Amino acid sequence: MTAPSRGTPEPFKSDGIMRTRSILAGVGAYLPERVVTNDELASRVDTSDAWINERTGIRQRHFAAPHETCAFMGTEAARIALSRAGINAADVDAIILGTTTPDQAFPATATRVQAALGTSGFAFDLSAACSGFIYGLSVADAMMRTGQIKTALVIGSEVYSRILNWDDRGTCVLFGDGAGAVVLKAGPATDTAPGILSTHLHSDGKLGDILYVDGAVGRHDMPGHLVMHGREVFRHAVGLMSGVVDEALAANNLARTDIDWLVPHQANRRIIEGVGKKLGVPEDHVVITVDRHANTSAASIPLALNEAVTDGRIKPGQLVLMEALGGGLTWGSALVRM
Repeated sequence: MTAPSRGTPEPFKSDGIMRTRSILAGVGAYLPERVVTNDELASRVDTSDAWINERTGIRQRHFAAPHETCAFMGTEAARIALSRAGINAADVDAIILGTTTPDQAFPATATRVQAALGTSGFAFDLSAACSGFIYGLSVADAMMRTGQIKTALVIGSEVYSRILNWDDRGTCVLFGDGAGAVVLKAGPATDTAPGILSTHLHSDGKLGDILYVDGAVGRHDMPGHLVMHGREVFRHAVGLMSGVVDEALAANNLARTDIDWLVPHQANRRIIEGVGKKLGVPEDHVVITVDRHANTSAASIPLALNEAVTDGRIKPGQLVLMEALGGGLTWGSALVRM
């Protein structure tokens, strides 16, 4: 049912050569200018602020304007991350962009970001729904550990407002648009060094029909709207995400109490609180942005990470556990020392 996980290798090879670790050097984010409150949605959908807030914790979300495309938002988030990392775009070897709402079927939206930034190397999109950012981190980290790249941009960028079914109040109120990005650079993998300690990925295609988009470029007979069976997703979410967190801790010989911050996918406040409670992470050490951003799919974790880093909550040396679950079903975690 699940793909094998990749744990953390030992810091040194048998020949004494130090291994490489992916250091998170900078974060960035972009949110569309337009803010849409629950009350505004209630003027066009049979819903209310109380109904949405009680069930999801969402109070508002951002919706993209025509010029705020997946590529545009991803580029803006990447520029900020590069500036904070003190790295020139010309030094970026790879751009991996997690999205399920690309600007075009091809070329990859990541290549549009590449052109806008003026980087060389290579760029590609990665589709794993809400787990896309975690999957992107894992791919970039693996390439960095094997010496194929030294600097990478990992981006999550989504415009879910363009695939929502406005006749389905159970889904159209849940999502928003935005982008987040991180810069990774190669560094030494010592016991106390910052960087990605391990990533853990899973999927189960048998659960693909509980969260999906009913259309694609190759299916003109389908409308291309998001479809979600919320109760089924909720039923799987807490257990799978808690499990993949414990998997990351076990791979690094750590306990739940060693986690300084939990940065979860921002799908629903009830799910976030359920995972935090099951793991025993104090509420004030769980980063929550779903109330203001709603569910931004692959962008939600880097958006939340950016907020907690820039406001000073997450500090150098702390252990941050990121986890997500999305359509596929896909799920995964990444443990990072900042």
